[in-house]
Amino acid sequence: MALLVAIALFVAQAINFGLLLHERQRFRFEQVTAPAITRMTDAIERAHTRPDLAFDRGRVRFEPHNPITPAMQRLPDVEQAIRDTLTDAGQAAPPVQAALHMIDVHKTRIDHIRPRHTARIIRRFGAELLIVAEVPGRGWLVQHAPWPRGGDSSIIWRLIGQTLILYVIMLIPVLWIGRRISRPLRSLAVAARDFAPGEGDTPLEERGPGDVRDVIAAFNALRLRVNAMLDEKDRMLGAIGHDLRTPLAALRVRIESVDDDNDRQRMAETIAEMNRTLDDILSLARLGRPSEPPTDVDLAALVDAVVEDFRDLGDNVAFLESGRLTMRLRPSLMRRAVRNLIENAIKYGGGAEVRIDRDDAEVRIVVADRGPGIPEDRLADVFDPFTRLETSRNRETGGAGLGLALARAIVRDAGGDIRLVNRAGRGLDAVIALPMRG
Repeated sequence: MALLVAIALFVAQAINFGLLLHERQRFRFEQVTAPAITRMTDAIERAHTRPDLAFDRGRVRFEPHNPITPAMQRLPDVEQAIRDTLTDAGQAAPPVQAALHMIDVHKTRIDHIRPRHTARIIRRFGAELLIVAEVPGRGWLVQHAPWPRGGDSSIIWRLIGQTLILYVIMLIPVLWIGRRISRPLRSLAVAARDFAPGEGDTPLEERGPGDVRDVIAAFNALRLRVNAMLDEKDRMLGAIGHDLRTPLAALRVRIESVDDDNDRQRMAETIAEMNRTLDDILSLARLGRPSEPPTDVDLAALVDAVVEDFRDLGDNVAFLESGRLTMRLRPSLMRRAVRNLIENAIKYGGGAEVRIDRDDAEVRIVVADRGPGIPEDRLADVFDPFTRLETSRNRETGGAGLGLALARAIVRDAGGDIRLVNRAGRGLDAVIALPMRG
């Protein structure tokens, strides 16, 4: 806004300068040039009509030589004006020249100029207008007229001074107003960008102009409505989880009365799969409002503990030991994300090799398997909820297709992301990348 005001002021001052310069030129013509032209044309007419008239008085005098030198600035418009005036009066126009003579009062002698007061004015102005006309046989009619030196430059400096004053007078209040508006808007932008449901109910201070205060008030009200809706969602999810787990628990008790061991085992596995799917769905839905606060955790120890759980179950999972690495995250959720990646590696690759890499920018938990990999054009699809590349729904090759979606949601909540990279030959690397924080 301040830049726009500055540009507008500059344009206005440029227009003002153009008008002032035009007015200055018009004033100079009326006050200096026009009278000089009139005197010279009158002298030329009298020199033609009265050849015996002596020009030893007044501002126009005869001189034996032309005082205009090639170094002087010629004024063609003045010369043409004299010729036009003589032509309109029916007089033949003699050779006429007009030029500006800049005077150095310390070096240039002007005492020969008559009358004396004209010399004094020329000395004060610093320049003179010379108009000469050749009169054959008699010499040159010469007129010395005062010419204000540096008049245009004084206008320019005056305009620059006015512009600076206007900038001070106008821009300081504009900058103050802009700052008064921008500071609460920046606070609002930061609050909107950092808004996390359920974290802090302190409303943003309503300050600034009226419109800005209205926007902040609307944001505070919106935040309250979002939190209320999420609270209602959590209550609904809790009710759904309770209502679904209760009949599943009843089924788990009832299948004990089934005589056939194989049927009973398949039923128990089905109920366990339904419970895991329900846990994944509820975890994914609640991830935006985790109840677990971030804490400082040794990431290497966390990953090692997850791998040890799979080893206890007899799965082929190895962990390449690494040094202590403390990071701030939600440990239960991160364990869930690592476990989901390892489970996928076991299901599709028969085992997993886990390691931790790090550099100055990020920490990477790499879960590598020896499975068939994933087609390059489907790498992004597997993160969509309820998406499985293997469509048979066989319990041995996966569940409902929520594992990767939940893992990515957990990692993104921690500020990182998950990448899937096919290795040359055979196998897939599932990489949890977390940013390094000082």
